[in-house]
Amino acid sequence: MAETPSAGSRSSSAGALRCGVCGTESRHPPFRPAPPEQAPDLDLRPGEPVRSSMARWLQQCPACGYAAPDITRAHPAAAEAVRAAPFRALLQDSTTPPLARRFLAWALVLEETGALHAAAEATLHAAWVADDLGRPDLARAWRLDAVALWRGGPPLDAEQTVRIIDALRRAEAWEDAASTAESLGLTDPAEAVAQVVALERRLIEAQDSGRHTVASALPPPSRRPHVSHHRVASRGEGFWARIRRLFGG
Repeated sequence: MAETPSAGSRSSSAGALRCGVCGTESRHPPFRPAPPEQAPDLDLRPGEPVRSSMARWLQQCPACGYAAPDITRAHPAAAEAVRAAPFRALLQDSTTPPLARRFLAWALVLEETGALHAAAEATLHAAWVADDLGRPDLARAWRLDAVALWRGGPPLDAEQTVRIIDALRRAEAWEDAASTAESLGLTDPAEAVAQVVALERRLIEAQDSGRHTVASALPPPSRRPHVSHHRVASRGEGFWARIRRLFGG
């Protein structure tokens, strides 16, 4: 999402940040994640120690509820999104876990700006929160919402399509997952992508909706990185650079 710094967004109060939407000051400790030491999941959820740091990935204004990796920065459309009924209803929804609400709030802002793929990422993060809380009902619903956002945005590359396959499998949307995997396989993808797709197809056939890491997609003792670790040619960045970008770092 293209953001612009708000004028005077950094507060003169030491350590306080000024919300880019409403101007309220609040304190948020800085967060710079270290590289994960464990393999990511097939949907690119980072391994530990980053995996357990989700509560620090986003800041949220205590006044208006605006959530973002850096609340001092706000797209011009963010204020409109924050004032809109869906955003206000989300903040008042006590049935949604607080941390998941934060990611979904960020997703609503991103969707309002037209950044549908980024909104899908944020929605998937909410599903990860639901996973951790043992709420498969919420995780399933939010994964399907993420898939809809991915598909509603710009054309998908192979890596994004793999993540859609995994989200569909985890949501037990077996038929859609199988057909999407088959379609991607017919495009003659790169070897690493093909290996992951092959694993996904085996898991779909077994109706296995569980968590699996990228390490399980590559034959041991191979130490080659998964496709997600390869440089993304169009962006010239590696896996962790991409994760940092998604978090706004």
